[in-house]
Amino acid sequence: MVSPAKGLTIAIDGPAGSGKSTIAQIISRKLNLKCLDTGAMYRGITLAALRDKVSLDEEESLVKIARNANFRFDYKKRYKQPFRVILNGKDVTREIRSKRVTAHVSQVSAYPAVRREMVKKQREMAAEGNVVMEGRDIGSVVLPHAHKKFYLTASIEERAKRRSVDLQRDGYEISQEAIMREIARRDHYDSTRPASPLVVPSDAILIDTTGKSVEEVVNEVLRHLEEPQDNDSFEKR
Repeated sequence: MVSPAKGLTIAIDGPAGSGKSTIAQIISRKLNLKCLDTGAMYRGITLAALRDKVSLDEEESLVKIARNANFRFDYKKRYKQPFRVILNGKDVTREIRSKRVTAHVSQVSAYPAVRREMVKKQREMAAEGNVVMEGRDIGSVVLPHAHKKFYLTASIEERAKRRSVDLQRDGYEISQEAIMREIARRDHYDSTRPASPLVVPSDAILIDTTGKSVEEVVNEVLRHLEEPQDNDSFEKR
């Protein structure tokens, strides 16, 4: 088992349904690290805007929401979804995964000024290290000097299947074909947006999770974490 050094930072990026949230959560528990889901933060801003009836075309209004938002990530073992997202003191774990939020989060997260505010918050949350952070621009923008960077991917069919399972668990019934169309739309939106597009960092370890069990992917990540750092130690980063 890896013994994380003081200040260890792990970045995990990838498109929707690649398994990054699940893997980040398991790695955080195994190594006793904080787990920060940046995608959940953008979903939280989207939820707040929709609740307050703020136009999603008004970038400055969305920036104000992002600036004033207070996020916390809790772990409560007794819950079916033990990793909880707390926004301004309220548990929004379920609400941020609604179809309405999912339909609009890419638009909100594409605004450069919104991303600047969120990256600032994310870096502050990771400042002390001992964290695994996952999202779409972690290794490339948020934590460019992370000790280890991973980029998870999977076929669109596999990702749609996983998303379908998650939605059914939460009580939503959506056809897999519709989910595939939504994932393809988000992939295009995320990879072509001007601000912090989804890219594979040049120094990231690429892992295709298609057809692999969660345990297999976790073990692969742990094997890479056990490898010596290139001309550097965790303490020097």
